[in-house]
Amino acid sequence: MKPIICPSFAVLSKTKRKKAISWLLLPALLMLVACQPEPTATISMGGLLGEPSSQMEDYDSVTPGYQFSFPADHQSHDNFRQEWWYLTANMQTQAGEQLGIQWTQFRIALAANNSNVDKKSDWATSQMYMAHAALTSKSNHQAAEKWSRGHPNLASISAQPFRAKLDDWQWISESNGLFPATLSVATNDFSYQLSLTSHAPMQLQGDKGYSIKSADAAVASYYYSQPFIDLTGTITRNGKQEMVSGKAWLDREWSSQFLTKAQQGWDWFSIRLDDDSALMVFQLRGANEDTPDFYSARRMFVDGSGRNISSAQSPDDISMMPISWQQTDSGNYPTSWQLTIISEQIDVSISALNPDSNMPLSIAYWEGPINVSGSHSGNGYMELTGY
Repeated sequence: MKPIICPSFAVLSKTKRKKAISWLLLPALLMLVACQPEPTATISMGGLLGEPSSQMEDYDSVTPGYQFSFPADHQSHDNFRQEWWYLTANMQTQAGEQLGIQWTQFRIALAANNSNVDKKSDWATSQMYMAHAALTSKSNHQAAEKWSRGHPNLASISAQPFRAKLDDWQWISESNGLFPATLSVATNDFSYQLSLTSHAPMQLQGDKGYSIKSADAAVASYYYSQPFIDLTGTITRNGKQEMVSGKAWLDREWSSQFLTKAQQGWDWFSIRLDDDSALMVFQLRGANEDTPDFYSARRMFVDGSGRNISSAQSPDDISMMPISWQQTDSGNYPTSWQLTIISEQIDVSISALNPDSNMPLSIAYWEGPINVSGSHSGNGYMELTGY
């Protein structure tokens, strides 16, 4: 397979973003998408992340007992098939308006172990990058996307200091660690420049960072989070710059297969509760009645401690029930929920700040800020895929 030779291209038009494509399923399709931004294929999230590669044995696999090392693990893990750096934030303007932002940089391997790289070319690569950005208010949701081949001048993850970049969308730290840092994103419709600080230890999800995605542990990821990030900065919308402040959450995951073929998609929540704890919870939905849903959660505290909850160990501990749905341009999504975790004495209602927060990008999904009320109050983010 020849390496990609096309450069980064700008944010896709609204019409192009509405056409769903597969960006992980086949390396050949990835190459086509990157060089010809007129996608035509349609695929579900379950098919996308549950489809094994014909080269799967060549990629690294996720196994228990991995020893995380920071700042080294903030860098990319190129021998795994997929990876992401994922920031969401709940903010307020000086006038008290609630806002949310999302920034994600995805890395996708087109082949394992750089096996498709022409050593004679400085432009040869087996790595593709994609970035998503969004700005959400109660009445408006804006989203944008960029793609690029991996190259230090276009898209990359680098150290000394840590930097995640795709064109002019950049996370730049002051050191090899993640914080303090600035995050800058500019699109035709909105932009933001944020300062991010955190002094809390990283949280390893699942079993010391080994996060299984099914009861039989057939698939898993390496997964860590930083739920305790302070944020200040500015946003620009409608040609007007506004100061903002708030709290942010970073998720880091990498794997070579995130779902089984029998799983359809996921519902994921990051929640900051009024007792200063944080809660990550997700369910992976079976594609049919023969595949049970799988739940996993972690209650986290600023000192780095936490408690894990999983349906593999406690099948009845977590209950997640959709309450209302929102029909959007890209699907019908459950945008309010009742969440109960018996062992944590949590029983809360979750509602979207803006129910019409679908992301009509290369792969359609829903992502937006949420408010929480009930046994605890708080806010956070919700992601819904596979609908």
